[in-house]
Amino acid sequence: MKILITGGAGFIGSHLAEHFIRQEHRVFVIDDLSTGEFENIVHLKSHPQFHYVIDSIMNVPVTAELVDRADMIFHLAAAVGVKLIVESPVRTIETNIRGTEIILEQANKKHKPVIIFSTSEVYGKSENVPFSETSDLVLGPTTKGRWSYACSKAIDEFLALAYRREKGLPVIVVRLFNTVGPRQTGRYGMVLPTFAGQALRGDPITVFGDGTQTRCFAHVSDIVSALDRLCQTESALGEVFNIGNDEEISMLELAHKVKEIAGSSSEIALIPYEEAYEAGFEDMPRRVPDLSKIKSAINYRPKMSIDDIVTSVVDSLREE
Repeated sequence: MKILITGGAGFIGSHLAEHFIRQEHRVFVIDDLSTGEFENIVHLKSHPQFHYVIDSIMNVPVTAELVDRADMIFHLAAAVGVKLIVESPVRTIETNIRGTEIILEQANKKHKPVIIFSTSEVYGKSENVPFSETSDLVLGPTTKGRWSYACSKAIDEFLALAYRREKGLPVIVVRLFNTVGPRQTGRYGMVLPTFAGQALRGDPITVFGDGTQTRCFAHVSDIVSALDRLCQTESALGEVFNIGNDEEISMLELAHKVKEIAGSSSEIALIPYEEAYEAGFEDMPRRVPDLSKIKSAINYRPKMSIDDIVTSVVDSLREE
């Protein structure tokens, strides 16, 4: 197969590219390197089955040509990370919505299958935990910048599913829950690589808020494996799937675990949200996926425990 990965020089995109290259597929990557890094794919550069373009998916002629050559499209190109979203809301909205419009428009011309990447952020402030794909989405007010990301990704989902219903385009929507692993950077507010980097440097490990908020972390290897199986599952077309891990941990517990596994002497410091992001910043106390739908579809079972995941991230940063 010929596979196109938008945002393919990013953390998840580069792991997807590696996975499909190992399976002897032909992989095309487009990335403008705004948040991705060329170092993530440089080891693939000389492989005869790997092709990359450094450009934006907003360049419609270039994107259209790549879509025409592909048998399957993984649309990952997007604004990512809470810090970037808060600081650059215009870029977030324009990149996420217009970029997805372009991919779907071009894919529809030749009826190319597309996997659209969404996020657990779309569940917003919902308290109906664990979050099911059929749960209501509860977003905060438009005056709070962080909700622009959740709203833009929800619009991406609506648009993808509309293309499926109205035009028969083969699409699948996946909502990722805190995917982590080697190559992920803490630059845009990603919590685990941030904690690990701080621990290895001996800096204070900065936990925002009171640290009681919980999240669930999935290793990128589990996610990539699930995506491969999902794109080969006919019954998945037109559906929305949570993908992640349902092992819940508080941010304070995570900080202690990172400190222990890294063998660090770092102190753990609590930082108020308004100091970390912006005045009135809203966070969710819990974010846990209901994985029953994807388990039923592809018998999905994440293999990596939280201890395995933290060890993987710490070890990869230590090597760097």
